[in-house]
Amino acid sequence: MKLFGKLPSLRPWRLFLLGWALVLAGGLLAHLIETAGGVRLSEVRYPGASGEMLSGLLYRPPGARPEHPAPAILASHGYINTREMQSPFAIELARRGFVVLAIDMAGHRPSGGAVGTDDGGGPAGLKYLQSLPFVNWSQIGLEGHSMGGVPVIGAALAQPEGYRSMVLEGSTTPDLGQVGAPTARFPRNVEVVFGRYDEFAPLMWHEPKGALVGQSDKMKALFGQAADVAPGEVMGDMAAGTARRLIIPPVIHPMEHFSAAGIGAAVDWFQRTLTGEASPRPPGDQIWIWKDVGTLISLIGFAVLVLGTFGALDPRIIVSEAEAARAGRAGGPARWALSFLAAAAIPAATFYPLMDLGFAFFPTHAYPEWVANQLAVWVLANAAISLVVALALRQGRGRWSGGWLKPAFLAILASGMGYLAILVCDALFKSDFRFWVVGLRPLDKAHARYALHYLPIFLIAFLVMQRGLIGALVARRRGVAAQYATGALALSGGFIVLLAVQYGWLMTTGLLVSPPEALNTIIAIQFVPILAFAGLAGVFVWRRTGGYMGGAILCALVVTWYITAGTATHWRPGWSVPHSAGLFPDRPAPKPAA
Repeated sequence: MKLFGKLPSLRPWRLFLLGWALVLAGGLLAHLIETAGGVRLSEVRYPGASGEMLSGLLYRPPGARPEHPAPAILASHGYINTREMQSPFAIELARRGFVVLAIDMAGHRPSGGAVGTDDGGGPAGLKYLQSLPFVNWSQIGLEGHSMGGVPVIGAALAQPEGYRSMVLEGSTTPDLGQVGAPTARFPRNVEVVFGRYDEFAPLMWHEPKGALVGQSDKMKALFGQAADVAPGEVMGDMAAGTARRLIIPPVIHPMEHFSAAGIGAAVDWFQRTLTGEASPRPPGDQIWIWKDVGTLISLIGFAVLVLGTFGALDPRIIVSEAEAARAGRAGGPARWALSFLAAAAIPAATFYPLMDLGFAFFPTHAYPEWVANQLAVWVLANAAISLVVALALRQGRGRWSGGWLKPAFLAILASGMGYLAILVCDALFKSDFRFWVVGLRPLDKAHARYALHYLPIFLIAFLVMQRGLIGALVARRRGVAAQYATGALALSGGFIVLLAVQYGWLMTTGLLVSPPEALNTIIAIQFVPILAFAGLAGVFVWRRTGGYMGGAILCALVVTWYITAGTATHWRPGWSVPHSAGLFPDRPAPKPAA
């Protein structure tokens, strides 16, 4: 006699369950690494000078107590980055006994204000560190990557005696919007870590290549000498605050804070210039990479979970191989190849000119994120170009099969499940979903409002994109693997080629093919995984609904969330366009390449 009826099958829920398993396992691994050795990790809030509320992650080692105050580090990320980008430094310094405050710069979620407000919040961060009873206020160091030099230089200018040493990773001395000039006495005990292939050498040190920054006039002024600065040598007097060292590791700008060389150099400098850390270790003793492995696992789990949620709610595979075979006979292989090349090449070929054009979409109250505005111009222009190309090539188009209400509802539920997952990881582990320059984090109320403003723009773009992708390319391929490969490569392949050319040339010559596009080139790195996900998601949803609507809505929701949570807010009451129409003041022209 059967006590129970037939149990429901778990087969449709396999991806859903796998996604949650990856999300939680990755978050747990990241948390264990960040708290290794008994370090306590907490989010803190403190007021900025203009009244804005600033945020950061505080790493407190077990030996840091009021009766035994510990040395401390104020660490800042760069432009359109987040505090989590400083976790490699924070992990290694905290496990050695340093208190670390990794801040979110003003204008970078969840900190308030806008880019440039109160020197990025650096002076306020230093004051907050000094207020902690378990911090030795006479042993404080400052570290900033890229535009993170703004907060740390700002803190040093505000309190010339309030810190003891500084590390500038891929950054520079006062030049990013602040007054002052580098001298042999300012900043105090400074180490410059600048990659041999750093894309910003012309901007920051006025030399065409990272390998040549030692001969920069600005670097010579910092070191107080007329001769070229030799990398690796410690110069000056640490007790007097005039110690100097230049390190040039063989890395690009986004790798300076994600490399053993860059992190080891910072650890070594702070262990030399500050005293009192409880557990000194060799600079090469590093475990931070496992935290990034953990957040990578969570990021992959997020993608699996989102698709798994959609698949569990609508598990049918309604696009048959026979239907794909019939579609594949339409148009012929030549037209398919032209459509594939157009889909891959157009977004990458238009990226630089349209991002530059989008710079004229100045921040407003409704659209306050300058980089998001540039991307909005790029995606809308590409949608228009894609429609023209589709007409010229007489491409097929995706269908609206299954209507639009149900696919839209499922897309909202799937992205909502992904959002729930990141809230859970944030609450349990204080971790987001990221790897290297790709990171997804929760929205606050202000950024959720911004996302609603940007969403229609990206929805239009993804409707056009998925229409062409499915109708002209994916539906004409036989075999599941071929369909998914087509979806991923048709959208991301152009950026893979673009970046291979740019960085291949950089590694060969020390220069990008287009040096003025350094920032946009680094931004472009993110679009390889983002667009690959969009292609995979479009195919996944199409196979279950027979149409492209659900995939377009799902991609628009996730990508809009990603962009608005991860870029910087520029608009604020009273904001005006900088006279140079740029992020930074005008620069002297770089020297010609050697």
